[in-house]
Amino acid sequence: MKRNLFFQFAGALILAITQSCSNEPVLHKNISGKANEMIIVISDDSWNGKPGDLLREKLGQDQIALPQQEPVFDLINVPHEAFKKIFRSTRNIIQTSISENTETPGVTMKDDVWAYPQAVVEIKAKNAQQFEEIFNQNSDKILSYFIAAEKERLTMNYEKYYERTVYNALNTDFGITMTVPPGFVIARQKENFIWIRYETPEISQGIAVYTFPYTSDSTFTINYLVAKNDSTLEINIPGPTEGSYMATEKSLDQVLTVVEHNKNYATEMRGLWRTENDFMGGPYICLAELDASNQRVIVAFGYVYAPSKEKRNLLQQVEAMIYSLKMNKQTENDKINSQVKMGN
Repeated sequence: MKRNLFFQFAGALILAITQSCSNEPVLHKNISGKANEMIIVISDDSWNGKPGDLLREKLGQDQIALPQQEPVFDLINVPHEAFKKIFRSTRNIIQTSISENTETPGVTMKDDVWAYPQAVVEIKAKNAQQFEEIFNQNSDKILSYFIAAEKERLTMNYEKYYERTVYNALNTDFGITMTVPPGFVIARQKENFIWIRYETPEISQGIAVYTFPYTSDSTFTINYLVAKNDSTLEINIPGPTEGSYMATEKSLDQVLTVVEHNKNYATEMRGLWRTENDFMGGPYICLAELDASNQRVIVAFGYVYAPSKEKRNLLQQVEAMIYSLKMNKQTENDKINSQVKMGN
């Protein structure tokens, strides 16, 4: 019996060693660093020169539609010789190699190199001029890659731990699902409208979901959506004082982008909200999506109220919740969407 146990153990050990030497994926430790923090591995000369200017201009640009200036990413430059183990688990990393000895100039994107879930971009060039050319050609892709990685991390967490009361209400009464973290409560619900929110003494995050019949392509325009939001918010989301209510801040332009969400036609709108007859306000993000199988539009309006605090990360959390929206009849929508595309 002992001899059999010995051979079983030895066999398992050999199998483990064999697998570790194969191409099987290697398990990494969890990522480190704060949300939207990015390490840039680069020489001091390049960081203080044109390459550094390009990286700061693109990746450190101001996030749109916030009431105060906040960068898209918080950049930390690290010289090559200092890029040790302590930095290698950072969530977002850009590695640069600018040398005449570079054999294959270009951009490479890799997931989970030293940690999980990690996003890593490697940029190789022979000199600063070539770096500029390569970066300018790929800067939008690089930015989108890191933004998507941050959103995906939040979505993964919400899928593991979500508020089931909210999930079930949306699933049963609206024919959709959305994952929001524990702590969100239903503040108001009626036919074709639900308002969920999370409140602390310092911040407020909320999402209003409502639906209405789809009748025209003009639905997906700034003027139509702003008017629709305002009429819905006025009735359903009161402010702290009598006669006050949530509305769109119109002194600044709204930013509208046509997107495809879960293969459905949609628009994303960003801007600021304010409270009529009061002094509250903050940023919002609004996803309006066509539910073709039910001939309706589903709107998810997410907002943040956090006076005297940075709002980028708080709004990004709400954005990830909104983009977790899924329609129960998506299979039927897929068939309609496919037919429409074939017709075009």
